[in-house]
Amino acid sequence: MSSFYRMIIRFLTLFCLLSLLGGHSFAQKDSAKKLQLLVFPVITRSIETSWSFGAAGTSTFRMSKADTISRTSNLQTIFLYSLKKQLIAAINGAQYFKNEQYVLNEQISFSSFPDKFWGLGNKTPNQAEEAYDFKQFYTYLHLMRQLGNGMFIGALYEYQNLIENNYKATGIFDQEQVVGRNGYHVSGLGLSFTYDTRNNAFAPTKGNFAQIYFNHFSPIFGSEHRYTNIVIDLRKYMPIRKNGILALQAYSFNNTGNDVPLRSLATLGGMNSMRGYYDGRYRDKNQLVFQAEFRQQLYKRFGMVAFGNFGDVSHNLSYKFADLKYTFGAGLRYAINKSEKLNIRLDYGIGPGKNQGLYFELGEAF
Repeated sequence: MSSFYRMIIRFLTLFCLLSLLGGHSFAQKDSAKKLQLLVFPVITRSIETSWSFGAAGTSTFRMSKADTISRTSNLQTIFLYSLKKQLIAAINGAQYFKNEQYVLNEQISFSSFPDKFWGLGNKTPNQAEEAYDFKQFYTYLHLMRQLGNGMFIGALYEYQNLIENNYKATGIFDQEQVVGRNGYHVSGLGLSFTYDTRNNAFAPTKGNFAQIYFNHFSPIFGSEHRYTNIVIDLRKYMPIRKNGILALQAYSFNNTGNDVPLRSLATLGGMNSMRGYYDGRYRDKNQLVFQAEFRQQLYKRFGMVAFGNFGDVSHNLSYKFADLKYTFGAGLRYAINKSEKLNIRLDYGIGPGKNQGLYFELGEAF
C-alpha cells in the first residue's frame, strides 16, 4: 500500500474518532466547577504498538467545591489491545487537594507486551534486533506537600513485578547477561523536590516545572535488586505570538550501581520523548534528552505543533556530541475538553534512517 493511501486511512480514522468525541453532549461540559466524565472508544497509534483499540475514561474535578486556587484534578483509565497482540490496562492521574497543600500523582498498570531488544549501549546495530515478550505489574505513587510559592517536597514509592519474560535462549539477553532477564520484582522509596508554576495540568500555556527526585531500591523495601534511580525534569512554557506556545524540556534519567534490571534501564524513544525512535531502540543506565515544541491554536478546538529533539543513552554519564540522536516532526491537536486543554494529538516523528513513525494519543507529550 502506498504512503498516500496509508495517510488517507489515518486521517479517516482520526475524523471518525473526532466525530465521536465532538458531539453536543461532550462539547457542552467545559466547566471545571463540577465533575466531568468522558467515556469513549479509543484508537491509538505508536511505533511500538501499531494500531491499538479499546476504551478510555477521563474525569476532571475539584477536590473542594469552595477551592478556586487549586488546579483541576484528573483521573484517567485506559484499556488497549493492539494489532501486535499487546495488552495494556492502566490508571493514572493527579489530584490537587485544597489550596494545593497536597498533590498526589499515581500510575497503576498491567502490561502483556511483545517487544524488541537490540542490546545495551548507544551504538547497537539495527540487525541485532531480537523479539521478546513480557508481563508486568507496575505501581507508582507520589505524594507532595506544598512549601509555598510553587515549591513542593514529596515522597514516592515504585513497585515493578516482571512476572514473565520470554526471550531467545543464548541470544543477546544471555550474551550480555542483562540483569532481570529471567523475571524479578523491585520496590523502592524516594524523595522529591518540585517547583511547579504551570497554569494547567494537561497543556500549560505559561509557567515552569522543575523536579528532582531519587528512588532507592533495596532488599530493605522488599526489592530483589539494589540500585538508585535519579531523575531531573526541567520544563518551561512561554506564550509567543497570538495563541502560540513554546514548550521546552531538559530530561535526565540516571541509575547508580551495577544491579539495574531490564525494565528500569533508561530507554530512548517513545510517544513522549524522541518521537520517531522505537521506545527502547537504545537502552543503558542513563539518558539525557532535550526537546522543544511550538504549539499553535488554529481554529476553535483545532491546533498544530512542530517539535525537535536530541539526546542519547550512556553507561557512565559521558555523552559525545557526535553520538547524539535527533528527531523532528509535526502534528495536529483537537481539544476534547476545551477549558482544561485536554487534547487528542496526532504526531509524526522523523529521525535518521528508518527511525520514524506516527503517534495518535491522548494528552501532550510534555
